[in-house]
Amino acid sequence: MFSLGPQAARYGAAMLSAMLLTALPAGAMEVGAAVLRIDYPSLAPISRYELVPDDLGFAGATLANEDNQTTGAFLGIDFTAEYAAVPPEEASDALARLMEAGHDKIAVLARAPELLALSEQAGEGALLLNVSAAEDALRSEQCRANVVHVAPSRAMRADAVAQFAIWKKWPRWFLIHGSNPEDRALAAAFEAAAAKFGGKIVETREFEDTGGSRRTDTGHVLVQRQIPVFTQGAEEHDVVIAADASDVFAPYLPFHLWTPRPVLGAAGLRPVTFHGAHEAWGATQFQRRFEALSGRYVREEDYQTWLALRIIGEAAIRTNEAGAAALRDYMLGSAFELAAFKGQKVTFRSWNGQLRQPILLYDGRITASVSPQDGFLHQRSTLDTLGLDAGESKCTAFGPPK
Repeated sequence: MFSLGPQAARYGAAMLSAMLLTALPAGAMEVGAAVLRIDYPSLAPISRYELVPDDLGFAGATLANEDNQTTGAFLGIDFTAEYAAVPPEEASDALARLMEAGHDKIAVLARAPELLALSEQAGEGALLLNVSAAEDALRSEQCRANVVHVAPSRAMRADAVAQFAIWKKWPRWFLIHGSNPEDRALAAAFEAAAAKFGGKIVETREFEDTGGSRRTDTGHVLVQRQIPVFTQGAEEHDVVIAADASDVFAPYLPFHLWTPRPVLGAAGLRPVTFHGAHEAWGATQFQRRFEALSGRYVREEDYQTWLALRIIGEAAIRTNEAGAAALRDYMLGSAFELAAFKGQKVTFRSWNGQLRQPILLYDGRITASVSPQDGFLHQRSTLDTLGLDAGESKCTAFGPPK
């Protein structure tokens, strides 16, 4: 291991203890996985609640490895994990070190450019599990055969919000997006979702990111004056849809709009894969085990990394194989499924390697709803109403849908 710090070192010790306590038979098959996290420069958190923990992603991976080991101990399978956290300029070297150590199954927390570069470097013999990059192009014209996507796409999250708004009979949307490329891409996903499910965007406005400090320049006094004026005079609408991937303005929209309306998207009711208050479908035991391990609440990156390593573990247990190629084939096949504490077992789309999964709609305290919503049907799976369906994806690397 390298670039771990005291938190990850503690997890490594915990894993070693767990392995010593389980009597593996001689000649046990080893299934190794790695987690590579790229740490980017970022804005200061909008509040202390948003501080990024040092063990982000690693804590979820460690819990998944313990889960895998529980079953593996009885089957003669020894699960191990190695973690690395590096800045973008060191990503290539970190991947090379992991692969030299024998890792061909690597969960990656990175943005799209670095993920694509790592995919090219890893080659056909490796399998990368995308845990964070949301770009729809990665599931379409930029898809790679050696990358599967655990993280939901922008389209999946936008569709989850759109379905709820339409189910609530809120078809008129006031779309507010930021000025950064990621914000505009998210706005495009909401526009596509509106067209897909029958929403009508009555007006679109752009909130310019001036590059100031969110914690000082946009404090509550300034926001209380600025946001109402910015939203004044909008066309009649049922809800405000916030497209703010940069997290610059959206948190300030609730309670500051000129016309009081629900806020959905990047603030208000948000589409997430998991959160610390989620307790349905057996999630309470997951939350308690995660909190005992890490001393904090789970974040989306932790859950998605847990899911990535559990996918590897489930595929290895079912196939009794350790190689990336064999596990990938099983993951993409019709036999693969995994319980994920969200009411439905998750599976992969064979045409672009995207993991099907429900999306939780979270208001900051509770799971207010879960998409797909009732009444949104699909000939294959209701989960395929979220994101790019087979006919919408331009991905050819995975072959025709199965």
